[in-house]
Amino acid sequence: MAQFRQTNVLQQLPKQFFASLVQKVNAVVQEGHDVINLGQGNPDQPTPEHIVKSLQDAVAEPIHHKYPPFRGHVSLKEAVATFYEREYGVTIDPESEVAVLFGGKAGLVELPLCFIEEEESILVPDPGYPDYWSGVALAKAKMITMPLVKENQFLPDYDAISEEDAKKAKMMFLNYPNNPTGAIATKEFFEETIQFANKYGTLVVHDFAYGAIGFGGKKPVSFLQQEGAKEVGIEIYTLSKTYNMAGWRIAFAVGNAEVIEAINLLQDHIYVSIFGGIQEAAKTALLSSQQCVDNLVATYESRRQALVGACHEIGWEVDAPDGSFFAWLPVPEGYTSQTFADLLLEKAHVAVAPGVGFGEHGEGYVRVGLLHTEDRLKEAIIRIKKLGIFEKKN
Repeated sequence: MAQFRQTNVLQQLPKQFFASLVQKVNAVVQEGHDVINLGQGNPDQPTPEHIVKSLQDAVAEPIHHKYPPFRGHVSLKEAVATFYEREYGVTIDPESEVAVLFGGKAGLVELPLCFIEEEESILVPDPGYPDYWSGVALAKAKMITMPLVKENQFLPDYDAISEEDAKKAKMMFLNYPNNPTGAIATKEFFEETIQFANKYGTLVVHDFAYGAIGFGGKKPVSFLQQEGAKEVGIEIYTLSKTYNMAGWRIAFAVGNAEVIEAINLLQDHIYVSIFGGIQEAAKTALLSSQQCVDNLVATYESRRQALVGACHEIGWEVDAPDGSFFAWLPVPEGYTSQTFADLLLEKAHVAVAPGVGFGEHGEGYVRVGLLHTEDRLKEAIIRIKKLGIFEKKN
């Protein structure tokens, strides 16, 4: 049998840390245990009915049985512009400032291929979404990490980046509301980001995947709302979280026209755009009543309260997330994030994501998803209580 060697690029891709978590969970499930899986990031609610109906109707239209336009339907890009004006007061040119994406992950991985030469550097948050690393590896680039620590509200400290690293970095990934920490960014932080980017010629890529999910009445801030943002970067918005459309693989990038053109050029050579019926459904989601989004955020906020309250009841001192559908919980003394996660899975049959899977500075935490009912979240904490690790302080 012939032997076919994978390229060095493929061999140097980062290992999928969470694939091992899935294997561990499946092994415990196969033993017959009821595992409460809080380690995943897959929305548990269905796509709203009016969006599903839009796709069902579009499937019957012969126009969608043909190849769609290479760079997406104009009507969808116009809907994106309307959405950004309505939600954030940001004016977007649908022709030059919107790129339709095959899910947010695709855009994040594609961007280094568009702008980063081999051995050039990219600033990446630590902890952060692991697929940023994939784009770095595919571009044969180098990664400079920006530590996210509680003392700085899990925002990068630009003053801590050396002059040498700042000059070398050609691109920066940011993500607020943040996965995994649940932190949100402020207007002032984004203004600092734009100043940094202008000083060093850095392309800013803001991953706005959880843009709709803010708590306590706080609407998450769009990077593009700040003056000068379009001059230095773009924002990537996915419909996966806002409209429970994770399996539909539809997202978009908005912002700097040169960056948008580069994404479109690369995608011209890889795809022939997304099925027109899905684009039609995405347009429906963006332009219809947003009551379904308000209801979803209320659901996550209720779950957040249930989880945090249950943790406090057993003496686990945790902070409530400000956004996203994740909670970032500190590991008790004497454990690493991995050993604590392994203990919870083995003894309590509760799966959480070890913080180290998101980077070196994720150590000391586990990520928990708000993707179960309140009762199920409370049950998970009750199971953890029985391990006797935490003591409630009166």
